Formats: sequence, C-alpha cells, structure tokens
Amino acid sequence: MFKKILIANRGEIACRVIKTAKRLGIATVAVYSEADRDARHVALADEAVCIGPAPSRESYLRGDKIIAACKSTGAQAVHPGYGFLSENADFARRVEEEGIVFIGPKHYSISAMGDKIASKKLAIEAKVNTIPGWNAAIESPEQAVSIAKDIGYPVMIKASAGGGGKGLRVAWDDKEAFEGYTSCRNEAKASFGDDRVFIEKYVESPRHIEIQVLGDAHGNMVYLQERECSIQRRHQKVIEEAPSPFISEATRRAMGEQAVQLARAVKYQSAGTVEFVVGKDQSFYFLEMNTRLQVEHPVTESITGIDLVEQMLRVAAGEPLPFTQAEIPRRGWAIECRINAEDPFRGFLPSTGRLVRYQPPVQTMEAALPMPWRLDDAGAVVEGGGVRVDTGVYEGGEIPMHYDSMIAKLVVHGTDRLDAIARMREALNAFVIRGVSSNIPFQAALLAHPKFISGDFNTGFIAEHYAQGFRAEDVPHDDPDFLVALAAAVYRRHLERAAGITGQLAGHGVVIGERFVVVVKGQGGEHRHVPVSIRAEGGTHIEVAGRPYAIANDWQFGGIRFSGSCNGRDFTAQVERQGLWYRISHNGCVIEAQVMSERAAELLRVMPFKAPADMSRFLLSPMPGLLVDIAVQPGQWVHVGERLAVIEAMKMENILTAAREGTVAELLAAKGESLAVDQPILSFR
Repeated sequence: MFKKILIANRGEIACRVIKTAKRLGIATVAVYSEADRDARHVALADEAVCIGPAPSRESYLRGDKIIAACKSTGAQAVHPGYGFLSENADFARRVEEEGIVFIGPKHYSISAMGDKIASKKLAIEAKVNTIPGWNAAIESPEQAVSIAKDIGYPVMIKASAGGGGKGLRVAWDDKEAFEGYTSCRNEAKASFGDDRVFIEKYVESPRHIEIQVLGDAHGNMVYLQERECSIQRRHQKVIEEAPSPFISEATRRAMGEQAVQLARAVKYQSAGTVEFVVGKDQSFYFLEMNTRLQVEHPVTESITGIDLVEQMLRVAAGEPLPFTQAEIPRRGWAIECRINAEDPFRGFLPSTGRLVRYQPPVQTMEAALPMPWRLDDAGAVVEGGGVRVDTGVYEGGEIPMHYDSMIAKLVVHGTDRLDAIARMREALNAFVIRGVSSNIPFQAALLAHPKFISGDFNTGFIAEHYAQGFRAEDVPHDDPDFLVALAAAVYRRHLERAAGITGQLAGHGVVIGERFVVVVKGQGGEHRHVPVSIRAEGGTHIEVAGRPYAIANDWQFGGIRFSGSCNGRDFTAQVERQGLWYRISHNGCVIEAQVMSERAAELLRVMPFKAPADMSRFLLSPMPGLLVDIAVQPGQWVHVGERLAVIEAMKMENILTAAREGTVAELLAAKGESLAVDQPILSFR
C-alpha cells in the first residue's frame, strides 16, 4: 500500500478521498489554487501545494504542475477525483511515465471510452445493447436529415466529445434534424474543439440508470448494483438513488453482466460506471462509460457497505478484489441530494459568497465507514438508516465563483424507499445554510411530489412538472397551519423571556395573553390574518382554526434549527427572527409571519401599503459574479434583446440582454468588478 498520495482535485471529493486515506494510514497531499488557500481540503491534508491562480486552466487543469507537486512531496500516487483531469488519458499516461501510480483506470481504458463513437463500436463488439443509430461522424445537415429518416423520428443528435448537456439536441422532424445538426456541431467545436456529430434513436420516456463496476489487475471484475439517476435538470443530475425503483431483478442482472462485459473489453482496472438509457418497456441501451469515480458513488457504498475509494486505492496498489460477485450485498435504500449554491427561485442562478451559517444535520454515517445497518441472526436488516454529508466547505468559508456550485452531498439510508424518502425530508429540514442561496427548497419539493414518491418518473420529470421554472407556490405544505403554530410557539417563548426581565415597573410589566393573530405575509400587502390562541401548560398548546397543536421543543434563542414534537410526532423546522417578522421553513415551504394582538392586527389592516422602489430603469445583476464585459456606453440606444453585459459565475457565462428599448443613461459598475445580487450595473433614461 502507498505511504503517501496526492489528490489532484478540490472541494468535497478531495475531502472524501482524504477520509479514506487517513483510515488506511496513508499520508495525503492537497493541491490548491490561490482562491482555495483557506479551503477545507487544504486543512484536512497532511501537506498542501499551491499550483496556480484561481482559474482552473491555470491550476487544477495543469497536469505538469500536479506531477511536479508529486515529485516535490514524494507522493507515490495521484487520485484525480472527478472532473478536471480525472478522464484525461494523456494526463494518466504522463503520470505513469513519470513512475507515479494513477489511482484510476489505465490510460488506454480511458482513451477507449472517452470517445462516444469509438466506445459505441467497442460496446457492439462486446455484445452490449446499443441504441440504433449512425455510428460515424456525419458530414452535412442534409446527410443528418437522411439518416434521421432512416432511423425513424425522434432521434438524438450528439457531439462525439460532448458532455454536461452540451452538443446535444432531440429532433422530431426534418427541420429540427437539419437545424440541430448545425447547432450541435457549433457547440461541440466551441466547447470541446471537436465538431464530430453522430445520430441515434431517441428513447421515449427514458430513464438514466447506471451500473457501478470494479476491476483489478488480476482479471477480477464485478458490478455493485445500479443507481437511478433520472431526476435531472438540463442533463445535470439532481437526485440519485440505489437501487432503482423501476427495473426488475432480471433486468438488473442483465445490465450488470453487460457492464462487466464492456469493462473486460477495455481491461478496466479501478472503479467505473457504465451508463444506460432504459425505456419504459425495460429495454436498455449503452450510453457511455465514465472512467472515474462518480459524484453519486455514496448511494452505492450505502447499500453495499463497500468503500469505493478504498477499493480504488487497493486496486492501484496491485491488490486483488477481496470479494466475488456473489458476495456483494444489497441492503436497504439510499438517496443522495446534491446541495448546490444556486437560487431555485431565480432560475437556478449561481449564488456565491460567504457561508454565514453552515450547520449540516447530525451524521450517523461517514464517507470512509459506509455501514448504516445491523443484521439479525437470520441476516435481515433490523436497524437501518443513517445520514451522511460529504462536503468541502465550512461555516465562515467562501463559495468561490470560479468552480462548480456544489456545497455538499446529502446522503441517507433507509430500510426501504419510503423510509429513505422520509429520512431525506427530515435531513433537508435540519440542513441550515445562510449567506448563499441553496436548492434545498427545490429538493424538498421533488421529494414530496406524488410522481417521485410512486417512482413514476423519467429524465423529463423536471422539465415536465416545472416547465415554467420553480416558484414558491410549487412547494405546497400538507398542513399550512402547522407553520402558523410554529410562529406562535416561538413568539410565546419571546413573550415569556420579556415577562421574566427584572426591574419592570409595578403594574406595567409584560402580561401574556392567550388570544393573538398571526399575520402571514403576502404579495402587495395582501397578508393573511389567522386568529390563534396560545396556552403554556406543560408545553405550548396552540389552537389554529379550531385545530390543536401541542408543541414541545428544545429551541434556544438565536438558534435556527427548531426540533421537537407536535401532537406527539417528531419534526425539525427552521426559524429566524427578522425584525418583527419570523421566517419559518419546513419541508421546503417558507412563510414570513408576524404575531400580534387582535387590536394591532385590526390596525394593520388599515395601514397603507408601501410599494417597493421602482427599479425598472436599472439593469440589476441577477446573481453574485464577476462583471466580465459591458457591451454598451452612456447615450447608446439599445433594442430589445441586445447584449448589455456578461457576468461570469461558477464556470458559466451569463449574458444580460435588454428587455425593452431605451437609451443608456449611466454605467454604475465597471468591467472586472465583483457584483452582489441585485446590484445595479447601468441605468436607462
């Protein structure tokens, strides 16, 4: 086994690899950019080496600097994590040539699977099911239309070197095939420097299901069950689970065996993933092979108890796999939610800045010890379930604009799927993130959706059910009055504290009544007034619209997480006091409420509404980010749709265009400036 390894990555995956290395007694070296000097993975590693400025192309993508860091620190091997150089065959080859071990597959395996056209040919030779299509580069849009007609619409036009949803179009007729070919080719050229495009049959109502494989240098090859990854937004996975709620045991076995056949065909050594698209009739077709550790690997670890990073290390060190296919278990159910720094209510725009509060839920599993169950004498799961958080951040740290938006991966394990869903909903309720926006409300809405709960979904689920984007009203609560009761309970605690202050003037101290009104904030001053009664006798007893809510809790002043029981059922919510208002959130639903006397509520009804300032004359930054370009000047007339400015955040360029015609009055921000959300960039006359 290695004595020292270098992790050529950052964020949560670097921290994840370090955990297993420490458990195995292996020293670790972190690399970091100037923007990551204070990052968590740097603090966790035994040594750290700065490899360049913030942009990835000048740091984490510089293979020469990473190899130099290995030599200067004496690291014997490199773990690439995922992303960056993890699937770069040239980097893997250079590492091997320098006498350093690449903790991953051999460079020839990466190369064979890195090209979609070549990998499909290999899959056909290995007798793996492949989607009907034209498996060669297409030379013209006319040829694309002809091929699409022969295959039969709908078809998928794909860039050979594509990934992340770039260079991909679905065509339903000749016109879309003609235009889609040109668009895919242009995108592929710009994004990957490779404009080859091919066409294959589009599988309707498709599910994205992938098989985890493991191979060693001794010819052993196994599959570790499957992962269901169909909940995606713009081809990016949002929720993953293992096993899949859709496929049968026969399909599971057939997919696993074909994945192993493909891995054998390329002499695969390490952890890898064979991705399949699965039709509604359980027909399945090879999509691609990811020759690295996947973001969603923790759900596989949770149902098998196998530490995949440990196995990667052992295989790279020359050890054989310690188990056979028959010895790999599948116990319980695991779900992973990707917690990202993005604002779901603003079109999922990136959100950067300082994590003012970061309090993950209590963890009962961890990355290097994925064992969330106990078995009885008969081998049945009698006590399952747990919560795991893989992260690369900490409270007070920064979410930089230069890299991806992931804050953490929240993983739960349950005895079955419904148990896992319930555990995930509670874990999301307990996850406190402040300072940046997160997609937790969106995750909570997905988990509560009847179609998700029933397992009736495919890769078009989010596009179908959230076609107009994600709005607050898309997060219904099964008992809205429960949130009102929570506001009343917290208000009662504040009243009790006020009544207990010493030195109050006799006859004028705080007197706690029983009848109040909870005012729930609405749009345009249209608030909802809810009469409540509050009694505190052996707990807090609240009545809302004739319904009793007996609330017991251990909430402390200044805390955000609010845990307790209501009518005997445990719950976790989040409560914050913002001026006179309470912000209450539970199961993704958020309300702002103010609790007052009946007379005060009566007076509030006749108070005039103060409309917010009119900002229509200004171009506002929709997200925190770097202003990389301003395309207009004062006095310039602009037309609808004309480019005004470009903001860069988390590896994405966002172009701001004119929503109406007008004349630019003044530039209020300068090129190169870091912008806050809603910061004015320019004004119009």
